[in-house]
Amino acid sequence: MKKPCILVVDDDAALRELITLRLEANNFRVESVDSGEAALAKLAVARPDAVLTDMQMAGMDGMALFNAIRARDPALPVIVLTAHGTIPDAVAATQQGLFGYLTKPYDAATLIDLLKRATRLSAGSAEAGDDSWRSEIITASPAMEALLAEARLAAQSEASLLIQGESGTGKELLARAIHRASPRGKKPFVAINCGAIPAELLESELFGHVKGAFTGATRDHPGLFQSAAGGTVFLDEIGDMPLPLQVKLLRVLQEGEVRPVGATETRAVDVRILSATHRDLEEAIAGGEFREDLYYRLNVVSLTLPPLRERREDIPLLAQHFLGVLTEKYRRRIRGFAPDALDMLTAADWPGNIRQLANVLEQCVALCTTPTIPASLVARALRDKPAEIQPLAEARAAFERDYLISLLKLTRGQVSEVARLAGRNRTEVYRLLQRHGLTPALFKERDENG
Repeated sequence: MKKPCILVVDDDAALRELITLRLEANNFRVESVDSGEAALAKLAVARPDAVLTDMQMAGMDGMALFNAIRARDPALPVIVLTAHGTIPDAVAATQQGLFGYLTKPYDAATLIDLLKRATRLSAGSAEAGDDSWRSEIITASPAMEALLAEARLAAQSEASLLIQGESGTGKELLARAIHRASPRGKKPFVAINCGAIPAELLESELFGHVKGAFTGATRDHPGLFQSAAGGTVFLDEIGDMPLPLQVKLLRVLQEGEVRPVGATETRAVDVRILSATHRDLEEAIAGGEFREDLYYRLNVVSLTLPPLRERREDIPLLAQHFLGVLTEKYRRRIRGFAPDALDMLTAADWPGNIRQLANVLEQCVALCTTPTIPASLVARALRDKPAEIQPLAEARAAFERDYLISLLKLTRGQVSEVARLAGRNRTEVYRLLQRHGLTPALFKERDENG
């Protein structure tokens, strides 16, 4: 079996020789150079499986070398050896795709383990040739390929990862792919949309509860963090998480423990956290809606999915994929798209991204009566899209308010009756009424005055 090749970059000849001996003793093949400039010259001739570089060198330093390598080959793993004073720079670089860093004096066993994990990602290894981890992601876009190369590198670490991008760009799909590519890939992947669950229930869903913790808690519930033991928890729309719960999530990240609702003791959890949002979290921090300390805990590594309008070369591929799925669903015989229909799809702005494309194509397939989808159907589907779609959190709040108003009208403002009909206790109902600015007395007066 071919030995993985490591390019060692260090201007200290004695240290370079020591590292070479250690790596060769552990079944690596080593190429070594004494500067960043010499490393780039080597890389132009042959691609190693990983690069191990010192941080502080004369001329081009390790961080400048990393940036140059990343610009040319974002999938090539780079590991930095750093002195204590340069650790913040190395940590910051992990957000841009640095595979890892070690402080001097380094631990030889840790270095060998890190290099073994890095070389498993190499394009020259059998494992790296397996693209099954990303099989659900359809793309021919260079921007997406670069992103997926970074995602694969990030998958091998235990760092928390934040996926950003507009609604409908496929953030959960990417999170699932990262989980499959990670050492935790055979363990559970548990996803939850933080904006889709009422605030009063979200804590229980995430951290669990014990029997009797609240009305309706008839048995212990483990929660998603415990259910994902050994695997990955994906927190979608993390920007919608209520502030009080953000404090508790920060504690989980810091201590690796959860406290179920109503419990007196914490329970250890072993999970990796991936999160996603379409919101600008820095703006949310400035507005007091998101904790800065939690943001930095979640955003150790950041990936940003490009919107569909920035990867137009993928639109025909995605359209053909959805067509195959939808013709089977509707049992229709549609071969493809008229040329002008495909041109129209490719030229559209797609503010709803891939989700909107799928919806437009579903309408086209449902209404199509010809062997190919004509441009007229595409134009109609694009024109008929809803003019305004509320975010889920806003829609849920509107429904909750309307629901409470209907119960107040029905019970003439009797909160105890509202609580009985809603299946909630009076304290919780009062809290909900206060949240929505509803005064029960107004409904009593309204009824008395006809």
